[in-house]
Order: sequence, then structure tokens, then C-alpha cells
Amino acid sequence: MSAETIALIVAAGKGERIGGDTPKQFLPLAGLSLVEHSRRALAAHPGIDRIVTVVAPGNEAFVEGQTAIGGATRRESVLNGLEAIGDARHVLIHDAARPIVPAAVVDRLLLALDSAKGAVPTLPVADTIAGKGDGLGDTVDRSALVRVQTPQAFDYAAILAAHHAWPVDEEATDDAQILRRAGHNVAMVAGDPLLDKITYPGDIALAEARLGANMRVRTATGYDVHRLVAGERLWLGGVLIPHDKGLSGHSDADVALHAITDAVLGTIAAGDIGQHFPPSDPQWKGAESGQFLEHAASLVATRVARSISSI
Repeated sequence: MSAETIALIVAAGKGERIGGDTPKQFLPLAGLSLVEHSRRALAAHPGIDRIVTVVAPGNEAFVEGQTAIGGATRRESVLNGLEAIGDARHVLIHDAARPIVPAAVVDRLLLALDSAKGAVPTLPVADTIAGKGDGLGDTVDRSALVRVQTPQAFDYAAILAAHHAWPVDEEATDDAQILRRAGHNVAMVAGDPLLDKITYPGDIALAEARLGANMRVRTATGYDVHRLVAGERLWLGGVLIPHDKGLSGHSDADVALHAITDAVLGTIAAGDIGQHFPPSDPQWKGAESGQFLEHAASLVATRVARSISSI
């Protein structure tokens, strides 16, 4: 069996309880969709090798990376995703409606798989639980109850076989139930309130506040200077400007993009453009400066994803 650990993100639902026309997994949260927060956090974890996202037909373009097409129910969507993986050692199945994924929870789940076929994050039930009818019913002993979250971690072969054995006319609210029905033990690890599911409109504001409490604002400036000489092309901001003179430099000498690149690198204290693309390196002779800015932006995106995953 493959040694890979795959994260399977389930993002094929309609999310109707939150209201509006947009499925909740694609709603914006701090500049990214809910599913993209989950994807980046899981992709940044060193124990996860690959991400597969399950989406409804026609929604493939809304997510990055490998996708699988969902089914009519969550259970069918998960099964489709498991089959799309093809082969793996372990799989983490996660609901996209839980956008904040603490790395410590993933650590605990993967460790638990050393001695169990499945593991789930749980939290104790703090509130009084009671039945309801025309009025308030009897209370339930909460000491024997836990709240179950995702991601849920499994031996890939075991959860795939358990899904295949599940009755097609019966539904399950999560994959741990499916594994238990197949006769396997499911371990419990400590969950995290940050993993709470976004279900209602007010949950978005709460998640924004939780992310904001851990965000840091950084700014930087950049500048660049090149001589204007005859016989060179004049590039500014990625646009070729007709002129009898251009800027002289090792690359295309686009001072606008060079200055922006330095500013972007400065936000994460990653040096300047000369350190990443030294003029002494012949591979950058005449290079388009847009690729320098793309490189800087990718470094910032990676740093942000790691910061979110460490919450």
C-alpha cells in the first residue's frame, strides 16, 4: 500500500441553513473561501502528502488542486472521493464548513492511527442537553456525551471497505459511524473549539473574529533604479511601452515590478529581489520580472498558510 497520507475535503453540499444562493463552503472568510482555508491549512501540514476536494458537478473551478465529483448525499460524496484517491495509507476526511484546522489536532489524529483504524477529535459537552416537545423535556446525562468534529482520520483501506459495506438505503452523519459499523474501534483525541462548524450566518462573524485575533499586520516598501538608455525596451508594470529608450538591467529591468517585489518580500522579512534572483546568475538574463513577483507572492501565501495551520 502507498505510504501517502491524503486529506479528503468534502465540499459538495448546498449549505442551505446559512442562507443565500452561494453554498457556504464557497463563502468568503478573511479574504479566502471556507474551503480554501481548509485546503491551505491541511496542505501546509508536513504529515499530509496530497489534497483531494469533493465538489458538486460544475464547481470544480472554485477550488485548487485535485477534485472529485460528489454524490446526492454526504456519504456518497465521501465514497466518490475515497475512490478518486486510488491508493493511500491514511486518509483524513474533513468538512469544508470547518475552515480553521489547528495543526496540533492533525498531529494527534495521525499519532492515534498508530494503534487504531480510525480517530476523531472530540470536545466535552458543556451545555445542558434536554429533550423537547410542547415544552422542555427531560435532561440527558452529558457526562457520557462528546461533540465529534472533523477532520477524522482513518486507515484508508479500512474506511473504503467500510463505506462499500454500508447499506445504500441508510445514511450516516459522519464517517466514524461507518467505520464502527464495520467492527473497528475509533480512538478519540482532543479536539479544538476553533474547529467548530459554520452553519448559521452568525458563525461567519465568529470565525472572522477568531482568525483576526491571530492575524498580524505587516507592511513594507520597495524601490528600484535603472538607467534609461538607447537600444533597450521599456517595460513598466509588465507593460511594454513604445519608446526610443529603455531601462538597462540584467533582467527586463522593470523597475515598477522590481519595487513591488521588494515590498512583498519585505512583508515577511525575506530579503530583496537581488538575493532571490542575483544579477550574477545568467539564467535571469533578460528574464520577465513578472515571475519575480509571482515567486514573492507564493512565499507570502505559504507563510500565511503555515500561520493559519498553527493556530
